Amino acid sequence: MTPDPASDPRRRTLSRRTFLAGAGGVAAGGALGAQLQATEGAPAHRASGAVLSGTVEITLSVNARAHTLEVEPRTTLLSALRDRLELTGTKSVCERGSCGACTVLLDGEPANACLTLALSAVGREVTTVEGLGDSETLSVVQEELCAQDGLMCGFCTPGFALSLTATLAREADPSLDQIREGCAGNLCRCGTYPHVFQAGLEAARRMRGGR
Repeated sequence: MTPDPASDPRRRTLSRRTFLAGAGGVAAGGALGAQLQATEGAPAHRASGAVLSGTVEITLSVNARAHTLEVEPRTTLLSALRDRLELTGTKSVCERGSCGACTVLLDGEPANACLTLALSAVGREVTTVEGLGDSETLSVVQEELCAQDGLMCGFCTPGFALSLTATLAREADPSLDQIREGCAGNLCRCGTYPHVFQAGLEAARRMRGGR
């Protein structure tokens, strides 16, 4: 009689949890190995290489300031920013890279912090919404998002501000289509897209010297 494979105790059940755990371990291990190899001989941006109790010491440059902290290799940039550096303008919403609320700039380009390991941000410049301006002095993009009523619940606003900032850094006189394309990775559940896009156009006009 042929035994039922499902009843074989040697058969390992592949669940979503075990798959993610294994995949996460492989990804984190690969990133850690690459990071330690890449930082050899580069003390300014080097992860210490001494993994103690499952952590590694890294230095992140965030909003032009250096921050040294110990993280597990699996720690995402989103977690490092919010939980370790208390930069909560980067929002945690979907945690799967589909909404853009956690958008940051890595060397000036938009990236989903929820899908980026903190280790992979070492040696790169991270810009969060806190780095665009503050309560006393907003950036032009932030001012126009307010002036054009480009926010409602606010969860998506930081991500849009960063995507617009990156778009205007590339295009001094963007078209509406270019603004829309630059914000393609950001979702607004309140449906304020027209106001957000108008804010981008107005910010570009002001930055060109228009009134």
